Amino acid sequence: MPSPTRTTNEEVVAAAREIVETAGAAGLTMQAVAERVGVRAPSLYKRFADRDALLVAVTEAAIADLTERFEAAAPSLPRLAAAYRAFAKEHSEAFRLMFTPSAPQEALQRSAEPVIRAAAARVGEEHALDAARLLTAWATGFLQMELAGAFRLGGDVERAFEYGLSHLLAGIEQDG
Repeated sequence: MPSPTRTTNEEVVAAAREIVETAGAAGLTMQAVAERVGVRAPSLYKRFADRDALLVAVTEAAIADLTERFEAAAPSLPRLAAAYRAFAKEHSEAFRLMFTPSAPQEALQRSAEPVIRAAAARVGEEHALDAARLLTAWATGFLQMELAGAFRLGGDVERAFEYGLSHLLAGIEQDG
């Protein structure tokens, strides 16, 4: 039998991200990833200690993707919020992973930096972290509800997001 083709960590993580997006975190198995990248499952254990380690790598890659989007959108808080929402809608399962123990703290901190800097520009250094947390908490809650299909009362959800964001930003500027 011919030896399996070689793969890279990046290819393994990319395949794992695709599986997570289509099957959820529960659907991520070493066998499924191995089949997708064309290797045998035991060979993946040379790269990742176990499924949990691979899930951490998937989460870290997703956060890095979000961080790049944040850096491109900064320093505008509305553009940062839009980037966050776009990421959540495009990568809903990865978005959910960011709020699990699989999310490395260092990656989350790097991702938060553009938001904190943008908040500081609006409300000053003293309240930057508080404002960034408020904005992130509101947006995360809104997005979790949107992704779950919880907005069932009708109306324009896009308009509701913009309304909430504009009022939230006006409120933090008044207090800042």
